[in-house]
Amino acid sequence: MEPFGHIGKFLIITGVIIILLGVLLLLVGKIPFIGRLPGDIIIERKNFTFYFPLGTSILLSIILSLLLWLLTRR
Repeated sequence: MEPFGHIGKFLIITGVIIILLGVLLLLVGKIPFIGRLPGDIIIERKNFTFYFPLGTSILLSIILSLLLWLLTRR
């Protein structure tokens, strides 16, 4: 293989992953329940808002774990 063949493949795969993440970020705003799940912590004060999406993080972790498990099992 050419000396830069591995680097080229790596850059192409990295670019595809970045594009997919960008599309995902555009679509997440259109899903109404993301960010408003039970377990998400929201503290609102007069000049301060703290938001910690704990329930959303757990749900995404479970979904990604299942997806990766399905993709890597033989």
